[in-house]
Amino acid sequence: MVLCPKELKVELSDGILSGELPALCCPDCEGAWIRPESYAEWQDKRGVDRDAAPQVTILPTQADINFQPVSLDNRAALCPDCKNYLVRGRVQLPEVTFFVERCPNCRGYWCDRGEWEVLQQLQLDQHLDYIFNDQWQSQVKELDFAAREKAATIDKLGPEIAAKVFELAQLLEAHPEGDFGVAYLMRRFEE
Repeated sequence: MVLCPKELKVELSDGILSGELPALCCPDCEGAWIRPESYAEWQDKRGVDRDAAPQVTILPTQADINFQPVSLDNRAALCPDCKNYLVRGRVQLPEVTFFVERCPNCRGYWCDRGEWEVLQQLQLDQHLDYIFNDQWQSQVKELDFAAREKAATIDKLGPEIAAKVFELAQLLEAHPEGDFGVAYLMRRFEE
């Protein structure tokens, strides 16, 4: 008998997540346990390169996703199969944060109600391991900072001047002596 890691007395039953991924589902909390072998087979059917370097496809903090995590998302949990504590991987949306859990021993994944569908929208469903990867998390932070900086530049300068600033930045970055142009601009603003 395999019990739900969040509703501790409820038995999980066979189910299928959208995208035809076999999982063990909780009839009460509607969470899903994705066994590692089921996930690997599902990835193989889709031709997923599991050795590919982590890559941010869609920036979660910029995604237009209406999602409210369940209250159970903050509850610590044990792996339904091997009883190790599940580790949490953070996904930051514009308005909310939620956590996908993974067993560090058997490598299974737990998704609370609605999380799998959000992961599909973010194109993370085929690479759940990215969520637990420092390189991917760093990329998310860098890209998020760049997006916020760009939005602030447009807000402060207006779209026309901001577009010219972005174009000039690209030209200077690509030019072997681009740092000379940056130094010139800095000197102009110091006067």
